[in-house]
Amino acid sequence: MPAERLLPDQDAEDLIKLTREIARDELAPLASDHEEQGRFPREQFRTLGRAGLLGLPYPERWGGSGLSYEVYLQVLEEIATAWMSVGVGLSVHVMSCYALAEHGTDEQRERWLPDMLGGDLLGAYALSEAQAGSDAAALTTKAEPSDESYVVNGVKSWITHGGHADFYTTMVRAPGGISCLLVDSGTPGLSASPPERKMGLTGSSTTQMIFSDAVVPASRLIGEEGAGLRIALTALSSGRLGIAACSVGLAQAALDEAVAYAKGRSQFGRAIIEFQGMEFLLADMAAAVESARATYLEAARRRDRGVAFARQASVAKLVATDAAMKVCTDAVQVLGGAGYTRDFPVERYLREAKVPQIFEGTNQIQRMLIARSLRGS
Repeated sequence: MPAERLLPDQDAEDLIKLTREIARDELAPLASDHEEQGRFPREQFRTLGRAGLLGLPYPERWGGSGLSYEVYLQVLEEIATAWMSVGVGLSVHVMSCYALAEHGTDEQRERWLPDMLGGDLLGAYALSEAQAGSDAAALTTKAEPSDESYVVNGVKSWITHGGHADFYTTMVRAPGGISCLLVDSGTPGLSASPPERKMGLTGSSTTQMIFSDAVVPASRLIGEEGAGLRIALTALSSGRLGIAACSVGLAQAALDEAVAYAKGRSQFGRAIIEFQGMEFLLADMAAAVESARATYLEAARRRDRGVAFARQASVAKLVATDAAMKVCTDAVQVLGGAGYTRDFPVERYLREAKVPQIFEGTNQIQRMLIARSLRGS
């Protein structure tokens, strides 16, 4: 497991310790089988909810813990180290709660947020469409006003928790512009396509969500009409930090496995970890993990101080996900032929490492955002 990190107080340190215990005892033993069978870990999300881990960065008034993002992301890393699908799912859930927590009315928060933060309701984030991925402003899902409701038609793509979520934070094109609706999973006219057949994160359901004359009460509009794109993009900055933390957790798991194997594998009468070529490879892997962790922690501290952090979030997402891909690739190399088999988890880690470079804005998009920030546009 990762070395102890500096935490702001004893309570936070105790929380990290609790999370490690849950990850070790409740998540890690199930991860391989669930991923192999493609089973969605709904009960594990309930476990995290009962432990108070689904609403850490949100106010206590609504059922959260009011903790800093710096602490929340370290919790997320611990979970992803044990089971990447659950770590990513927690990150998506927290991002799905953002619109209501930050832009909802007090009446809306009182009605829905406690169950969302307490784990009774699991969230999904419905922004992307087949022709509106990186270009979020091009979305075409429409919401037409009708009798105190919106009638929604369109298809959302690449929805994590699709078909399993209890609510969908959904961006639609309304008369006043792109807007945000909090859509209940039981809404008539809302359905999920069969899950995508993915190379990794197979325990996490990813689907299209189909709106066919789905009637959503106007009371579920979050913020004003036309504020949806701003809400979505702001949420994504925080969501990128979540993916960065998850990627560091995955890289840490791969490093731990590689070190353990190198200590136990002997060639020419010596443990292979004693050979300089292996030492240097493992040292580079460790440096990549530590460096990536530092980027997400710095971005989180800026967020916690209330200063601009969007560029730092893009840097963290870019650095951490690229590092995870490299570290997981190198972990397979350390294990040699064994690493290419499903008898060892590094094969799965490598498959899981690819998609973080793609979702929450591809790493090419992150480079573009970083460059725009540097030139002040």
